[in-house]
Amino acid sequence: MTTTTLAVLVPLLPFLGAAAGLLLGRTAPGFVRPLAVLPTLTALVLAAIVAVRQGGDASVTAATELTPTGSIPIELALYIDGFAALVAVVVGLVATCVQIYSTGYLREDPRYPSYAALVSLFTSAMFLVVYSGDLIVLLVGWEVMGICSYFLVGHYWETPEARAASIKAFLVTKLGDVPFLIGLFALATDAGSFRITTVLATVTHGGLDHPTLVALLLLAGVAGKSAQFPLHTWLPDAMAGPTPVSALIHAATMVAAGVYFVARLLPVFEASSAAMVTLAVMAAITMVGSGLAALAQDDIKRVLAYSTIGQLGYMTGALAVGDRGAAVFHLLSHGAFKALLFLAAGVIIHAAGTNSLAAMSRMSHLRDRVPDAYWTMTVALLALAAIPPFSGFFSKESVLGAAEHITAGHTEHAPGAAGWTVLVAGLLTALLTAAYATRLWLLTFHGRGAEAPDHGRQPLTMTVVLWVLAVPSLALGGLAYRTLPDWFDGNDLAPTLTTSVLGTGVALAGGLVTYAAWRHLAGLAARVPLGAVAAHPEGDAGLVEAEAIATHAPAYGDVASAPDPADPGRLLLGPLHRHAAVGFHLDAVYRALFVRPVQAGASLVRFLDREVVDTYVRGAGALPRWLGAAVRRAQTGNVQTYVSALLAGTVVLAVAALLVASGA
Repeated sequence: MTTTTLAVLVPLLPFLGAAAGLLLGRTAPGFVRPLAVLPTLTALVLAAIVAVRQGGDASVTAATELTPTGSIPIELALYIDGFAALVAVVVGLVATCVQIYSTGYLREDPRYPSYAALVSLFTSAMFLVVYSGDLIVLLVGWEVMGICSYFLVGHYWETPEARAASIKAFLVTKLGDVPFLIGLFALATDAGSFRITTVLATVTHGGLDHPTLVALLLLAGVAGKSAQFPLHTWLPDAMAGPTPVSALIHAATMVAAGVYFVARLLPVFEASSAAMVTLAVMAAITMVGSGLAALAQDDIKRVLAYSTIGQLGYMTGALAVGDRGAAVFHLLSHGAFKALLFLAAGVIIHAAGTNSLAAMSRMSHLRDRVPDAYWTMTVALLALAAIPPFSGFFSKESVLGAAEHITAGHTEHAPGAAGWTVLVAGLLTALLTAAYATRLWLLTFHGRGAEAPDHGRQPLTMTVVLWVLAVPSLALGGLAYRTLPDWFDGNDLAPTLTTSVLGTGVALAGGLVTYAAWRHLAGLAARVPLGAVAAHPEGDAGLVEAEAIATHAPAYGDVASAPDPADPGRLLLGPLHRHAAVGFHLDAVYRALFVRPVQAGASLVRFLDREVVDTYVRGAGALPRWLGAAVRRAQTGNVQTYVSALLAGTVVLAVAALLVASGA
């Protein structure tokens, strides 16, 4: 088969698997799992073949006009460069691992057939985004992912949290998609085509009439889809969905789509210095804010969610300094270790029976219950913290190195201010990342108290996937920057000495300080009997005696769910902790600025509809009814009455005619 044919099959196979899974889910349930795994696995193999054939050389392009649409045609087009080929492989790898993992994780779920079909459709949509050479076709995949995320996040629709999270994710991403759609049309109008190659050629020749406006409109959609400030608030709440869905959304689809889109159309954004500075500021706020928030979360999945937001900030930061090679390099590296983190978290949650880090910190020997999750999550957390030689070190340092190159001054790709913004924020985020990664590891696997429950060994399909993803988390970074430079525009992805020393130094400092704080607080907690301490819900410090808790049960709540007094996040953040734990109240700001005014407007419209419009409608109906009643009273059936009325009318008309004639 030709490379073009293979590329067409990559998104098509998961789509057909989704359709077949939905049709056979009830009539032939035995085929559901094979239809979930095999098409996605085959798509992964084909994507790998396409990548090998593409080889980082000239782009693979093909197009056919979909339908005549006037001056700007819409085409079914492929555009596969080195970035697209590699990203497709990572999407296929993560999606396959998620499907295999889900066969064990959701083996008792009666809604598994629809779940598996939606995951396949989600994967197909992301493949379409990656391979598409036409912006409208890309938009189709972009929107299908949004619809799939709505259903997958709300998989457990019986719970109010899942319903609210799915609606929030849908509305926030659609809020960004409106200006995104306008930006696409404006871009196509200037270029005269939706073809990506034509758009890039137009930008090269300076053909964009309003580059800043177009870039900012597109950035709104990217911020919503990739959970960047200020449209990032949907992603932590999306943890209400099944853990494999979280792994898929956070590692390879949905949030990666926005970063990939900017990388694909980076010259459009480089045409405006204002857009690049805006992108840098957005990335800096996202990185630092999410790092602080992650350090204060108690839910293990919310820690990882804020971690994803921060790592996406690194990617957009690399794009803000004009280095899409570093951005996609970190996207690939992050896809492997973040999928591993979420899937390992799923194993831990299943074993512990809770998402709460505070509860896990009161369980001893949890790591002995889940040895596979313990070792693989340790690898993934080291990669996340960018500790050499793990993959996250090389990709994150390539971002910091790209920012360092721009700090010397304005280049053709980005202004110097963007470089300094990304570099400083990136170093601070490296410190915070190591801190919350260390905190998560300590609270999860080094608890003290009652023994963790023993639910037996996890299904083989779940544990094997963890070790498969551990391999790229350990080795991908070192191999990529040595063997794949041609795939990344020929950029040198090797970490520089300055950023390596600074980045690794601050990461080690963050980890060591967090460990020291944990040891200090654990020593304080050891002064009272195990299980007899809890932190006051209103304060940051203090060990509460068991008698006090028993006396004030309503105030302190269950000891097992109370904050851990040995939580280093409380000590490190101090007074910031309570603000960081709720995402710095951004949801409250949105409720005040948008939700409440919309609700008030809806209440006003309802009042006007019921009390004003309905009043006129009821009046319009009452008037004919009254007239009809009056006419009905006149219909007596008496002939003499009718003749008398007729004569009276005739006399009146005659008198009126005489008066008019005399007046004339």
